[in-house]
Amino acid sequence: MRLPAHPLAVLSRKMALLLAVITLLACVWNGFALEMRDAAHTGDIAERLERGERLDMDLYRAINGRVAAGESYYTAAATEHRVFGMPTAPFVTMRTPVLAWTTALWGADGWRIIAVLLWAANILAWYGALRRSGRSTALAAAALAAAFGMVGFIPDIAFSHELLAGMMLSLALALSAGPGWLAGLLMATCAIALRELALPFLGAWGVVACLAGERGKALAIAGALLALLVGFTVHAAMVDAVRAPGDLVSIGWSGLLGPALPLYGIHVTTLLQTLPSWLAGTLGVLALLGWLGAGGRLGMFAALWFASFITAVALFARQDNFYWMGLFVPAYGVGLALVPRALVDLVGAVRQSRFARSPTRVSQ
Repeated sequence: MRLPAHPLAVLSRKMALLLAVITLLACVWNGFALEMRDAAHTGDIAERLERGERLDMDLYRAINGRVAAGESYYTAAATEHRVFGMPTAPFVTMRTPVLAWTTALWGADGWRIIAVLLWAANILAWYGALRRSGRSTALAAAALAAAFGMVGFIPDIAFSHELLAGMMLSLALALSAGPGWLAGLLMATCAIALRELALPFLGAWGVVACLAGERGKALAIAGALLALLVGFTVHAAMVDAVRAPGDLVSIGWSGLLGPALPLYGIHVTTLLQTLPSWLAGTLGVLALLGWLGAGGRLGMFAALWFASFITAVALFARQDNFYWMGLFVPAYGVGLALVPRALVDLVGAVRQSRFARSPTRVSQ
């Protein structure tokens, strides 16, 4: 199946007009929504601290320290979860041991070095992924990967499963449609082993591979998914083995906070937080439009991954789960490099114009 190179250009006039209106309204609305969510976040943190709770980063720092001292991961994690008043059920409330085990091997500074290397690799990979869209687009993509990936330089990234996994997933996405896709698959598998919440990434990739008729790639993705599911089954059993009567159980995930929460999560995990709300809100929405209009294997994969995960977070995440959006760093922001072309396609569809298009995709 041939994936459309310009999906927005082939929309009907009514659908294109509807998307244009929704995008405009969302840009305006998001500026106000960011301020509202920031107030809610500040209030949530203050309330949790008043109850004597501590921050998640402190939990992972404590667990990593105990494992580095020679203690079993699951014993250490269960103990610290009780000390911090954190639930141990269901099993996903306890992170996989990957970050703690690797920190014991090369330390927190080792992860900080890896984060910087991932940042540099993303810059190069996104330039390469979009070079066929033109030199200016490729340069813009590289610059945006650099800007949105600056979080890789914060010291606490060594204790953030989401941000480290996001840097890996972004690199995997950039490599996914090119000759380095196998390296991208390995990178994505490592990211998901680090943070199981990213598992839908491989699902989205598998769907695109099937639609594109890439049988070998689809089988490789299925193999990675199977290996990860086996690993998570073992992880669940190990968590169950250390759970004790009286341990807390999570209140669940049914926040229904809408798209304001995932867009706020994107905002606070990137340099968008340094911009005025009206500008940050606009850019946060336009990046998704850029990906929706990208087309080809890379564009469809990115659009499916970003749109589906934003939807899931909007439906299920609680206020304190905003950091899940670290899984988008820095690839989501690269979509801004694709906004000019998306707008041209959208305006053309609204005007019912028919432009001569080359069959070149965003990435072959």
